[in-house]
Amino acid sequence: MKGILYLNQFFGQIGGEELADFKPEIREGLVGPAMALQAVLGNEVEITHTIICGDNFIGSNTEEAVETIISMLKGKEIDIFFAGPAFRAGRYGSACGHICKAVKQEFHVPVITSMNDENPGVEMFRKEMYVFKGGASAASMKKDVSAMAKFGLKLLKGETLLPAVTEGYFGRGIREQIWLDPPVTGADRVIDMLLKKVHGEPFETELSIPKSDRVAIAPAITPEELSTMEVALLTSGGIVPVGNPDRIQSASATKWGKYDISQIDDLVKGEYMTIHAGFDPAAANNDSDVIVPLDAMRKHQKEGKIGGVYKHFFSTVGTGTTQAEASRMGKEIARVLKKDGIRAAILTST
Repeated sequence: MKGILYLNQFFGQIGGEELADFKPEIREGLVGPAMALQAVLGNEVEITHTIICGDNFIGSNTEEAVETIISMLKGKEIDIFFAGPAFRAGRYGSACGHICKAVKQEFHVPVITSMNDENPGVEMFRKEMYVFKGGASAASMKKDVSAMAKFGLKLLKGETLLPAVTEGYFGRGIREQIWLDPPVTGADRVIDMLLKKVHGEPFETELSIPKSDRVAIAPAITPEELSTMEVALLTSGGIVPVGNPDRIQSASATKWGKYDISQIDDLVKGEYMTIHAGFDPAAANNDSDVIVPLDAMRKHQKEGKIGGVYKHFFSTVGTGTTQAEASRMGKEIARVLKKDGIRAAILTST
């Protein structure tokens, strides 16, 4: 049987961050972690090719990168596809997920990747593929690769698969009926769990309900306060200076940018643009004030409705961005605003 592995530019031995714009390339044989993967797979699966692509390139040109890689794979013999491990690297995890999803849809073969639980790619793709629980850094490379390989062999051999928590991958939200031996009714199981909970004993629920973060509503600001207060502008609409100097991803963002507007009253066409991949950019590129309403805020400032506009606006992209990444970026931006004494902000979407 034949397998193929996807790697980013670093683990593909191309280079570091300076080569993160490296375009997709396919190489025959084993590169980097592919050798460790092959060692565990042994003679049962041969890793025939390694796909390599820069994290920035696929992050900013996701559709193009995926299409290119799929075209490279056509005509190749593929029984199973691996990606990573991606550890805590958000861009890498997102790339592994996008590629695995596309390969699964195009070639109908098993796909397996590995990420740390803090990688945003986990929440993005865990329901669509096997994402193994990986380490935080390359120090766990051998262990993570081994877990992917051993599970891959189980899939290819058609062996009975155990629950996600036992196999070591993140749950996909799929529940399958299991017959217990000896049989225990649902009523007995639930009473047993209830008694353990009442007595403070450990137990494992059969239906985990994910917890959602709740953010308390901030105290209202009166018009009188607002008239003397600077207001900050934030957006998840991807408005950036032309050229995208911070290389914010057009989807599944892990970066945000801060841009000086202290000396301008309007976001001029040709100087600002959107890099958001989730809507038609024509209107925003023609007048970025439709997303970041600087012109309207300056008008309110002149009318005395607000004390002023904060000297920078903040921007990222919301489409595909995980709750964990959005929360992290929001906290980072909030620290900047609090340090400068800003108490009010307007966050615009698309």
